[in-house]
Amino acid sequence: MCFSPVGDLVGGAVVVAIGVDACRHVKGRSENLAIAVLPLLLGLHQIDETFVWWGLQGHVPANVGNAATWVYLVFALVALPVIVPLMLVVFEPQRGRRWRYLPFLVLGLMVAGVIIHAMLAGAPSARLGRFHISYSVGLQHGIIVIGLYIVATCGSLLVSRNRSLRWFGLANVVGVVALAVLCANGFTSLWCFYAALVSGAIAVHLRLESPSDAERATSRAARATS
Repeated sequence: MCFSPVGDLVGGAVVVAIGVDACRHVKGRSENLAIAVLPLLLGLHQIDETFVWWGLQGHVPANVGNAATWVYLVFALVALPVIVPLMLVVFEPQRGRRWRYLPFLVLGLMVAGVIIHAMLAGAPSARLGRFHISYSVGLQHGIIVIGLYIVATCGSLLVSRNRSLRWFGLANVVGVVALAVLCANGFTSLWCFYAALVSGAIAVHLRLESPSDAERATSRAARATS
C-alpha cells in the first residue's frame, strides 16, 4: 500500500470496507461509533492520495492533484491530532474521566494550528520519491512539531483506562517512530500503510467485544453519573 496509485486505490477500498464492517459492530453503543468511523475516514484519505499520484504523473489535471495534496495533508497533519483525542473523549463512557484526554486535545489543536499556519504561509508540495510520495509543508522546527503530533495522537491512547487502548497506543508509538526512522521523507505517505493496521485493529476490537462488555461499561457509566 502507498507505494503506487494502484496500491493506494486498492488499499483505500479495503480500509473503507473494514470501516463499514466496524460500523456494523458498534453493538448499539454510540461511543463505539466514534472509533468505528475512523477506518472509513482513513480509507477515503488513502483513496485521495491516488489523485495525488495521478496529478504528479500527469494523468489528471494539475489543479486536481494540488487539491488532493491539500486534502491529504490537512487530514493527516491537521485533522488527525484533533480527531484522535476527541474520539477518545466521546468513547470514554464515564464523563468524570474524560478530563484526562483534554490536555491532548488542546495539544492537538495547537499542533494543528501551527501546521495549518505553515501550510497557508508557504506552499505545500508533493514530489514522487522511490515507491512513495514525499510531502513538504514548510514547517519550522519540524522535528519538535511532529514529536508533539505523536504525543497528541498516541499519548491520548496511553492514558486510557481501557487496557486494549493502552496497548494499541503503545503499538502506535512504536509503529509511527519506526516509520519515521525508516523513511523520514516518506513518513506522511507511508502513514497510510500503518493506518490499514490501525483500522483492522479497531474492527477486530469491535467484533470481539461482547454485548455483555458493552452493557457493563454502560452500567458503570450510569453509576458514575448517578
